[in-house]
Amino acid sequence: MKTPPGADGTPSNGPREPRPSRWSDLGRPPLNVTALRRGLVRPGGLWSEVDVVQRTGSTNSDLVARAAKGEVTEGAVLVAEEQTAGRGRLDRQWTAPPRSGLFFSVLLTPSEVPVARWGWLPLLTGVAVATGLSRAAGVDTALKWPNDLLVTVGGAERKAGGILAERAGEDGVVIGVGINVSLKDDELPVPTAGSLGLAGAVSTDRDPLLRGVLRSLEEWYGKWREAGGDPGPSGLQEAYAAGCATLGRVVRAELPGDRAVVGEAVAVDGDGRLVLATEEGMQEPVGAGDIVHLRPA
Repeated sequence: MKTPPGADGTPSNGPREPRPSRWSDLGRPPLNVTALRRGLVRPGGLWSEVDVVQRTGSTNSDLVARAAKGEVTEGAVLVAEEQTAGRGRLDRQWTAPPRSGLFFSVLLTPSEVPVARWGWLPLLTGVAVATGLSRAAGVDTALKWPNDLLVTVGGAERKAGGILAERAGEDGVVIGVGINVSLKDDELPVPTAGSLGLAGAVSTDRDPLLRGVLRSLEEWYGKWREAGGDPGPSGLQEAYAAGCATLGRVVRAELPGDRAVVGEAVAVDGDGRLVLATEEGMQEPVGAGDIVHLRPA
């Protein structure tokens, strides 16, 4: 039955303005939170709750605040359809159109792992995300040390995702992940960015992509935790090195204090640091800093 003119309060003598709808972009449907909970939250599993919000500043900030108030436990997942103040490393902004990507944070409390090994969590997340996307999206991904996800678009490496870890109290870590899924060329924030769609993904359906990534993260986190956080026995160090596009390349490490080191990235050591072999014959481990790929391996 048609709605009579004016029944919704719109003047009957003029054209109506279309109402905004969560389905207004049919190519980017909303996430199905009921199906996500059914597929991820189970007895004995890692994920304890899954919440999806339409819009927020930062899922990381929100989840850190909830953890501080004791409102969430390990395995809480917070997903946003749109982030207005998403952050990467060094407080860089991460913006994207609504429902064009996966923007989520998780709370982990690895109490049985020495805090000194918690630095592996962003690298572990990178391995898990790359593994999950390879299975669910059918797209080849690579990791740029320490926390970027790379895809190939038109023969060039592009950044399609990033990871940010933040402490949440004394016993927790919140890890945020941002992945560009369906962004088109004219929507990219910078020319060096990419998306799964532009990289030829077989699917940009975000529901199975998110489930695949979170199941992979649960698997890798379980292995790492069972090994007491040791990256060797857990297989994490080997897996990260195998998928790391930085290794074997000449890079420039821009370090705190306006210092820079140029060398070949030869290894990721047991502490998760990138080891550079410099022209002076020194091997320098880098624990924090911006890495610039200077030329292909």
